[in-house]
This record gives sequence, structure tokens and C-alpha cells, in this order.
Amino acid sequence: MSEWRDKELFAGRMTMIVSLKNEDLTVKINQIGAELISVKNSHQLEYIWEANPNYWKRHAPILFPMVGRLKNDEYNYDGKIYTMYQHGFARDSKFEIIDSNDTKVIFLLKSNSKTMKIYPFRFELFVTYILVGDTLQIQMLVKNQDEHFMYFSIGAHPGFKVPINPDEESYSDYELVVKPEKNYSLIELNKNGLTTSNQSKFSIDGNPIKISHELFRDDARIFDVEANKQTTFTLKSKKSHHGVSLTAYKNKYFGVWSTYPTKSEFVCIEPWWGIADSENSTGFIRNKNDISRLCCGEEFVANFDITFF
Repeated sequence: MSEWRDKELFAGRMTMIVSLKNEDLTVKINQIGAELISVKNSHQLEYIWEANPNYWKRHAPILFPMVGRLKNDEYNYDGKIYTMYQHGFARDSKFEIIDSNDTKVIFLLKSNSKTMKIYPFRFELFVTYILVGDTLQIQMLVKNQDEHFMYFSIGAHPGFKVPINPDEESYSDYELVVKPEKNYSLIELNKNGLTTSNQSKFSIDGNPIKISHELFRDDARIFDVEANKQTTFTLKSKKSHHGVSLTAYKNKYFGVWSTYPTKSEFVCIEPWWGIADSENSTGFIRNKNDISRLCCGEEFVANFDITFF
């Protein structure tokens, strides 16, 4: 069985830290948010951001049932206004642990009386982690348990330490490689975190993107990957050859983000099946940017893999 001995008190609730382990990696996942909080290799190098609250207090939150910010932090469903803050509530919710062994764990979040007050849909959200060699496979599965259509977005927000090994490298030694190589549209956010009509083209032609704090001057860099069959973002050091590769399947967007002007030592690579409201949003959830819709009893699956090297 997974090692559940590590415990912490979170907002007055006892929660568990689940550990997965093989010859290559040791992984820890918090029951709160089903959030990945640590990945160490066999040499005890840590890959996941430490969640220092002076910079960014999270490690790798799951984004559900919204990705990004809603205009005025609210939406309209069937004539009623609901308030929901950026990235939804899953990241702060306590999941059930429904199955586990040394290399696999399945978490479950169900709708309840609290969620129904801000999100009037009955759902189940399963988050599965499987450790295979030097790769962590993650699946997020949404089930509509309601009698009517369910509207949602989902995504992930893992933050990776940069530099991974500060004894050998620095922030500026890192670069980002995107596959497949082609022209991508970049989506712009305004100062309120809403998408604008402004877009630019970014050509990936074999030249890596240099990581710098200035890269995030205008918030996240959002790539429209046009629901490629698969897209891989590799964050790696030119000096030590440490890094991570995140491959997502059939997602529409990738966000790449760090804090600015605060110079923190992490970079987030975020696969999204959804995006923030536009600055011209009417607020009706049925018309939200790239909203997903499930009929009664239907399921939606979002998959991504992270390889650590």
C-alpha cells in the first residue's frame, strides 16, 4: 500500500500525503486538491516548486471547474449569478482516496452541498497518478452525474523548480523546447487576467525559448496549440541537463508562467482544456470561451505525462 504516514493539518482538517515510489522517483501528493507536492529522483534532487508563500503558495494545483479568471469573478447560469474565483475550487477541496498501491493512486472529488452553492452541477472528478519509470502519468476524468448539461473547464498548473540543482546552474541556464515545431498563436491577457482580442504568432523553428524573468512581464505566455494530438513542452538546463518534459494530449492551450516583477525560482507549464473569460464576456457560462459540455452520464478525460530527467 502507499505510504500514508505523513500527515498535516490543513484548514482544521486532517489530511494525508500519499507517497508513490519506484527505482527512479519518489512522489508525494496531497489529499487536499489531489495536488502534486514533491518529486525527487534517486539522488534526492527536488523538481517541484516549494510553495513559498512569499512568491506563490502552491505546488501544482488542479484547475476545476474553471481555468483562469471569470469576468468580475462571476457567471450566469439559468438566470442566476454565481461567484467563483480564479481556477475554481478543486485545488482547495479535500479529495477521497479510493485506490492506491506503491505506484498508483486515484483521488475522487464529488459535488456536495458546498460546491452546489457556487457551481450548480452534480459531478465526480477523478484524478489518477501512475508512476512508470521516470514518468508520472496523470489523468483527470470528469463525470456528469446530473440530469442536464454540465459546463466546465479543466487544467493543471504544475510549478517546477528553476534551477533544479542550484549548486550547478542558475535560472538563466534554462530554456524551453516545444514540439511539434510550428507557428503558434499567443493569447494575450489584460491586467485583470482576461483574454483580449490581441494575438501574435510565435514561430517554433528549432530554436529554444530562453527562460528569463522578463518573459513573464505581461503575465502568462499562453500558447494556442489547436488541440494537437499531443504537444510536449520541455524545460531543461543547458548546463546540467536536468529538466522536465510535459506532454499533454488533445488540450487546446498551454500556459507558461512565473511571477513578475518578483523574481522567483520556478516556472509553471500548464496544460489547459479551457481558458479565462474574454474581456468582452457576457457572463453566460454556456457561451464561455472554449467551455466543455457534458450530457447526463457522459465523461471527459484529460491526460498528460511528466518525465523527469
